[in-house]
Amino acid sequence: MDFRFTDEQEELREMARAFLSEVSGSEQVRAAMASELGHDPEVWKRIGSELGWPSVHIPEEYGGLGLGDVELVALMETMGESVLCSPFFATVCLGANALLVAGSEEQKRARLPAIAEGQVTATLAHAERGGGWDSADVTTTYRREADEIRLSGTKRFVVDGHVADLVVVSARAEGSAGREGLALFLVPGDAPGLVRTLLPTMDQTRHLAELELAEVRLPAEARLGEAGAEALDEILQRAAVALAAEQVGGAQRCLEMSVAYAKEREQYGRPIGSFQAIKHKCADMMVKVEAARSALYYAACVAAESGESLALAASMAKSAASDAYFFNAGAALQIFGGVGFTWEYDIHLYFKRARSSTALLGDVVHHRERIARALGL
Repeated sequence: MDFRFTDEQEELREMARAFLSEVSGSEQVRAAMASELGHDPEVWKRIGSELGWPSVHIPEEYGGLGLGDVELVALMETMGESVLCSPFFATVCLGANALLVAGSEEQKRARLPAIAEGQVTATLAHAERGGGWDSADVTTTYRREADEIRLSGTKRFVVDGHVADLVVVSARAEGSAGREGLALFLVPGDAPGLVRTLLPTMDQTRHLAELELAEVRLPAEARLGEAGAEALDEILQRAAVALAAEQVGGAQRCLEMSVAYAKEREQYGRPIGSFQAIKHKCADMMVKVEAARSALYYAACVAAESGESLALAASMAKSAASDAYFFNAGAALQIFGGVGFTWEYDIHLYFKRARSSTALLGDVVHHRERIARALGL
């Protein structure tokens, strides 16, 4: 595999960085994360209509650009660099991926064009009160009654779940257990019986919601294809690769901010970057982010080729990226010293995003256990 980006992919990255420097600076991030939506609707409109980012990996027959997972990873990495507040991850990496992996041809043609144009936002509701991300952790149930399906249960930590137009919900048949009886359902955000509550979280840059489904009635065609546990696993694996890209971007920016600060902050008459302890810390940060980037780009190539080793590659990328981001954000706080904990400096935004991203889609322990099982250890 060649891990170098093509000229077109590099151009996409540079265009993304130029746009994000304009719309996702410190002031814009702080304003967006304080809003009820959790993002600037005008920025999201530009992302969809002008840039076409939601369509990047959606096939052309469904209104997309038909690029691939490598281009998606390239975009997610730049978004992580600027801590973009946007429904992009939820809509594209969770919602659209669920349709691509598990949807029927009719469902794809009906839903994906609007998502590709940025007119519809979507997300995936999977984790529950226990916070587990395994298929066997699902307790939300469904039952079939004539031509209707009824959903009951509670979902937590749903990314942008309070505002998404479309929610893909995982549930199991009543009386089933483990990986048996699992299915995915398309639930409109305004469905009767669906109560959505914004959760208070440490990371204000990514809003999470709790969804209560009280006998939500859906037509039989709301079931997403014939998807089961295997399809759900693939959706989560592809989302983990995308999230790892965002984490690598954030880890890289923490390193860059730390180096810049160490060059200008003086103590004892010279820049603190000249002290060996600071040099070593920055070197450790660089090693962390480069190792995570290597795992990420490998996983992106595997996802693009729909390789059989996607589960292993995704867990490797997510665990390495989570470790790198949290380490680099913590090291950056130490380099910045006391001011790093103040509201005026942006480093605390990265630290909080790093912590929340580590838990989202499974923490380091969760993914390393999966790696061990995949390797037969």
